[in-house]
Amino acid sequence: MRAFAALIAGFLACCGGAGHACADEIPASTDIAAWHPVDAETGTIADLPGLAALGAVFPDSGSVRLRLLNVQLREGDADGAIESLRWLERRGYVFGAAAKQQIPALVGESRADQAKALLLSAPAPIERSEEVATIPAAAGLTETAFVDPATGSMYVTSVTGKSIWASDKRGIWSGIAVHGADNLSGMVRDPVTGRLWVASGDIDQSGEMDSELTGLISILPFEAEWTKTEAPGATALSDLVAAEDGTIYASDPIGGGIYRSPPKGDVMEELVPPGRLRSPQGLAISADGRLLYASDYRYGIAIVDLATSHVGRLRAEPPILLDGIDGLWRHGNELVAVQNGTSPMLIVALELSADGSSIVGCRILERAHSEWTKPLSGSIHRRALYYVANGQWDRFDKGERVPDKPVLPTYIRRLPLD
Repeated sequence: MRAFAALIAGFLACCGGAGHACADEIPASTDIAAWHPVDAETGTIADLPGLAALGAVFPDSGSVRLRLLNVQLREGDADGAIESLRWLERRGYVFGAAAKQQIPALVGESRADQAKALLLSAPAPIERSEEVATIPAAAGLTETAFVDPATGSMYVTSVTGKSIWASDKRGIWSGIAVHGADNLSGMVRDPVTGRLWVASGDIDQSGEMDSELTGLISILPFEAEWTKTEAPGATALSDLVAAEDGTIYASDPIGGGIYRSPPKGDVMEELVPPGRLRSPQGLAISADGRLLYASDYRYGIAIVDLATSHVGRLRAEPPILLDGIDGLWRHGNELVAVQNGTSPMLIVALELSADGSSIVGCRILERAHSEWTKPLSGSIHRRALYYVANGQWDRFDKGERVPDKPVLPTYIRRLPLD
């Protein structure tokens, strides 16, 4: 197809073939790898050459490799399938029971034993966190647990309730509805003004965004004053991070853009327009304030040069997966990531190189916790990650409860990072 041909030509240009450098490349004077633009059409690639090219420009994406494996099995490419299984095995990927039965048969009798040897058993769980709070089921679908670094108070945002939940001195939790808000998710504190910022947008795709605020809402703790900052266009903001100067950065996992609100500003502007990233989620800022790390859920971790808005790709030197990341935070010289889109699900600490362009080491902090459904976002406070342990997105469909799936209380866990 014409679209595939054009896409592959673009990949070759990015990977050193004929043609000019991609417009989204970080300048060659740095060591940051190029990021190839991705959008909804990228997810429709389903031929071997196209997926092989996609894997070449996103070499740390398990999602891309699984797509390639599926086509290799479908088309009888046993050699390619074995290579993909070996690639996944080196990165610790665990297939479900049904796939473990099907894959050896699909590669053929002569390669079945080789395939079986590459299918890992489920590893033992790693459980280092403790439960520290239980939010009532009345909160509905929650997304983020935020601990205010100034006060130690914990807040939990509700997507479906369009509210912020907090506990009183007796430990009793209650929610405060935010008038005019849409789904509430990410939350941060502005280190300059002391305001708390929360993202508002149609992240559950209920279709109510036209009548509600899409952008940022800020409050001063213990005061009733609310300030709203509209985002441009039909965005659906989710994760947030605050820079030391008070700039707030926000990701849109639905539309694919990244936005920022300047210090003490009342407007939001595009930092990375839609069409370069597919589903940016967690955000983190480098220690020197030059770079913004953004997890693109299916493709890896992007690096945005905050001075130029150029987009690059974070490389992984050890064989690890960098896709499937929801929450992302910087802790010293590491990126802490909630990796709920991999198998098994993980929380990891990724050691950054001195220049911040690559991952040089990885610590598994938790793995396949017995109390998890799907760990979601949170915040770092006093050298520990506080996070939502039992995400309930499967219990809602476009803002409405799924029949026969009752809403559960939300459990917040505290995970030491040292």
